Amino acid sequence: MQLLTVNVGRPKAVDHTDHRDGVTGIDKQPADGPALVTDPGPKGTGGSGVAGDTVCSLRHHGGTHQAVYAFAREDLDFWEGELGRPLPNGSFGENLTTSGLDVTGALIGERWRIGAQLVLQVTSGRVPCRTFAGHLGERGWVGRFTRTAAPGAYLRVVEPGEIRAGDPIEIVHRPDHDVTVALSFRAGTTERSLLPRVLAAGDALHPEQLAAAREYVAKYGA
Repeated sequence: MQLLTVNVGRPKAVDHTDHRDGVTGIDKQPADGPALVTDPGPKGTGGSGVAGDTVCSLRHHGGTHQAVYAFAREDLDFWEGELGRPLPNGSFGENLTTSGLDVTGALIGERWRIGAQLVLQVTSGRVPCRTFAGHLGERGWVGRFTRTAAPGAYLRVVEPGEIRAGDPIEIVHRPDHDVTVALSFRAGTTERSLLPRVLAAGDALHPEQLAAAREYVAKYGA
């Protein structure tokens, strides 16, 4: 399991963003040299956890529980075949492009060590938005990406550290439940009846989905 690239984005004005200023940092490119990864602080004020990366819409992106976004090269390869065009590392706005790591099958609360210092914890899957669709220029993209249910993983920073392309990735902790990134994503999008199941992940789950699951159970039962 390996980190292929660390990808960072600079602010760019576009006409396909949810951000009111029309600026996005989704167009991410592989960084030269190492990058420091730290906890950016609470959502709404904290942006990306990756130094040199920009989050423009702080309301929807960034913050402690979405500090880093990882996507598997294998899933980019799948979409290359589906879309019939090349998708370089960073094409989906991911900070980390990985190889040999089952990102979709990762458990909520699973911890990864990347390089010598950095430890990250999986919190949720990425929910697609209009900015993502506009960035790719694919009609019906939000629905298509959602149905595939391989959304990549958001992660929080447990131990900060410096990383670079080529660093090994090691799974250092797997929790004792079956709530994967794919299951939590489906529960939050197309199969809300799965929401009671995600409660097994406990406080490792992204706080917004944890609240949604508790609200669902209070209203409909488990």
